[in-house]
Amino acid sequence: MSNPPLASGPEGPHALRPLLDTVLDALDSGARARSGPLPAGGPEAVAARTRQAVGEILPEQGDPHAVHTLVHAFAETASDPAHPLCAAHLHCPPLAVAAAADLAASALNPSLDSWDQAPGASELERLTTAALAREIYGPTTPGTADSLITTGGTESNQLALLLAREAHGRSVRLVCGANAHHSLPRAAWLLGLPDPVVLPAPRGTLDPHALDDALAALPGPLLVAATAGTTDAGLIDPLPDIAARCAAHGTRLHIDAAYGGGLLFSDRHRTRLTGLDAAHTVTLDLHKLGWQPVAAGLLAVRDADDLTALDQRADYLNATDDTEAGLPDLLGRSLRTTRRPDVLKVAVTLKTLGRHGLGALVDQVCAHARAFATLVDQDPRFELHTPPAISTVLFRPAGADDTTVAAVRRALLTTGRAVLGRARLDGRLWLKATLLNPATGPDDLAALLHLAAASRATLVEGHTPR
Repeated sequence: MSNPPLASGPEGPHALRPLLDTVLDALDSGARARSGPLPAGGPEAVAARTRQAVGEILPEQGDPHAVHTLVHAFAETASDPAHPLCAAHLHCPPLAVAAAADLAASALNPSLDSWDQAPGASELERLTTAALAREIYGPTTPGTADSLITTGGTESNQLALLLAREAHGRSVRLVCGANAHHSLPRAAWLLGLPDPVVLPAPRGTLDPHALDDALAALPGPLLVAATAGTTDAGLIDPLPDIAARCAAHGTRLHIDAAYGGGLLFSDRHRTRLTGLDAAHTVTLDLHKLGWQPVAAGLLAVRDADDLTALDQRADYLNATDDTEAGLPDLLGRSLRTTRRPDVLKVAVTLKTLGRHGLGALVDQVCAHARAFATLVDQDPRFELHTPPAISTVLFRPAGADDTTVAAVRRALLTTGRAVLGRARLDGRLWLKATLLNPATGPDDLAALLHLAAASRATLVEGHTPR
């Protein structure tokens, strides 16, 4: 019995080519089978179809048709973020060039924990992270800012708190708004830090006056975490005011710009992030407003010396004599050891589109959100929460209670016709449309609103929306 073919090496491309045809066929047939952004039927029906397709997951004898069977089942039962009516989460449709680059990364399988496992990838990561750090902090102090590739906002926020702890001691206390991402207080708990101080966030953003009072009253050391793009509504804290208050009190500042950081690419919208460069650390996710396959996170630091806290020594990976001989030390670039080259898809995207190309995509989705908000505002069947700050629109059926709002969303999910999120703000539940697909058109926006209205109407009548 011959060994199964490998993805790289001399025979790799020959072995992959027919498998790629199978995958591409599955993506095509899966979209046709769904005929919408989600498979119809809800969790039980989808689970049953998956079980039926998979059968025994670890049979005694292998099945040569398994890749066809499972990838087709996977595609048919997937949520497709490229569908214009898939608008629930900060879950973007990835660009084709990024997905293609990711295939090369998977096939060659570098691991960025030692240079001999990733010779070119390590330099590509250095170049890319330096360029993105300059995008955040500007070119005025070359060589002092840096960034690390992470799996996303949760890991980046945890790293930011870890760096603050190592710089200021284990008594450093997180101060954040009630609008902050849940990963921040969780990181404080994981790192054994004092309980966070959670300040009011009227209208969904951190109140600078409440922050000023807290910084004056609380014993240090403190770490303030602001948000540039909340998960619920995409709102941006008043960054210049917050940065000024932190500077006045000598307080370390972290800005979670996992969502809103992509505005940096847009000449039209980047001023919304004025004050970002005042932060000691910044979180950015390119699998949101960057159109990357998951995962593509970043933690930028204003002072690269902060990263020395992550230095580790393992003789088999970064022996002292090897580093003295010129082999790059990669172990301090992450909390992870084995680490895939997520930088490749990011670098390919940046190089292919450039700042203007990425900025155009950002402008498009922001314009889609404004157009959808106008549709909502002009429709007496709905209530708009506020005009969108980035690309998220909150709305709800007029006169509906929270139970009905939740039921409208679940009914749409069950039919597979549209995917909307949910957010609780101002004591009420809202439907959430997160528009991250640049290809969305006016008819798609109208269809999304029509389906929400039809779902509410059929629920009132006791029927399932068609």
